[in-house]
Amino acid sequence: MYESTRGNLSGQKASQAITLGMVPNGGLFVPSTIPTLNWQDLQGLTYRDVAQHVMTPYLPEFSQDVLSDIVNVYADGTFDGLNPAPLISVGKFGVLELWHGPTAAFKDMALQVLPDLLKVSLNHLNFDTDVLILVATSGDTGKAALEGFKDRDGMHIVVFYPEGGVSAVQERQMSTTEGMNTHVVAVKGNFDQCQAAVKRIFAMDTLKAQLQEKHLIFSSANSINWGRLLPQIVYYYWAYLQAVEQGKVTPGSKMNVVVPTGNFGNLLAAYYAKRMGLPIDRLISASNKNNVLVDFFSTGVYQSQRAFFQTISPSMDILVSSNFERFLYEMSGRNSERVQAWYDSLNQGTFTVDPVTLKLCQDTVFAGWANEEETLETISRSYKAYQYVFDPHTAVAMKVYEDYLSTTNDQTYTVIASTASPFKFASDVLKGLEGKKDKSWKDEWEALDELSKLTGWQIPLGLQGLDQKPAKTGNACEPQGIAELLQRMFL
Repeated sequence: MYESTRGNLSGQKASQAITLGMVPNGGLFVPSTIPTLNWQDLQGLTYRDVAQHVMTPYLPEFSQDVLSDIVNVYADGTFDGLNPAPLISVGKFGVLELWHGPTAAFKDMALQVLPDLLKVSLNHLNFDTDVLILVATSGDTGKAALEGFKDRDGMHIVVFYPEGGVSAVQERQMSTTEGMNTHVVAVKGNFDQCQAAVKRIFAMDTLKAQLQEKHLIFSSANSINWGRLLPQIVYYYWAYLQAVEQGKVTPGSKMNVVVPTGNFGNLLAAYYAKRMGLPIDRLISASNKNNVLVDFFSTGVYQSQRAFFQTISPSMDILVSSNFERFLYEMSGRNSERVQAWYDSLNQGTFTVDPVTLKLCQDTVFAGWANEEETLETISRSYKAYQYVFDPHTAVAMKVYEDYLSTTNDQTYTVIASTASPFKFASDVLKGLEGKKDKSWKDEWEALDELSKLTGWQIPLGLQGLDQKPAKTGNACEPQGIAELLQRMFL
């Protein structure tokens, strides 16, 4: 069963949590109990079979045959090669490449599964309606969600992204998505404003009633939806299994995980894997210049009213990390009253947790950040040292890992979650590799070819010829105009 982090809803089935996406009156769904799963029972299995084992205890009303069909996406050619998430040895650490799906970003690992999870959930609930998926994106989620939901019967998807706040490749990926049921909207504001506006839509009873008259209900494909978060737990088990198989860790010994952090869902998935019994020691959270989480782990104060920076790692340009609410729910001993009070305070821009909760947070997560210059230097230095190319987000994680090592001298084997192909940010990666500082020094599409020539790496199939594909006419609006836009589109 599932319950709300704010204590305002409980006893929900997995199908209900996935269909609703988020708790209607505020809060996020979490499983009422965290199951245990021995990693040794998964040795020798394929990724799809590991996925089925990890997800099964969270989806009790899903039959094994149905779940088997859902996770078959990991084996049917949707992902490149036989291994959808290979662990690559780089120096003394490992890089878990999570970007071998159709949109070259880690979001594919979950968003190729979520549409079927949602479809089955609707069938279980006997809902005779279409679903309107609303997504706020800081870059990668949008395209991955569009790709997962395009041309799905009974499903419509609208993606909202901050105008000027994503890379040229990310924007082009979204605008060229096929499918009659896909829509993309540029919002005049930053990601936090997009995300807050979309969350407000979910709470608009009048708009929901109007849509229900048209046989439409809302749901979400952001990681606020448990159905988005659950498949991400899988690849931490897969990372550990590969580390054991490669002889990087002795069976049963622990590994550390470093995650580039934006909305905190990817790191939270690693935390849940640890809670399930996977031998993970330190969780290392890596932020860019928007380092609100670093300040929190240092002081216990979450301050969202602060300067917002557009960076070369745009998927991390976030000041209100939605999934952090789930983490605080766990760190506070599942104290929904405290979580409600903290997030009521966050409406005014800040909250402060109690010392006991802060100590638990600090014992669980090491948090660090890297600025723009450090990120570019890390791309350059890592390529020279390892002949491995990091995208800017993963480069942030690499720099924070280096800082962690210098601070702790912790020699535990460590896996860095690589969240996007470097080709999604080719111009900035080239700036790092070649020392170019002028942001407009190279056309983004020429940069793809240049990066391929320089490194010998192949451009991911989903990024090839993007500039030649026809783009849909996009919509644009202010954050406060989203409800009116949806009314025009669907009523």
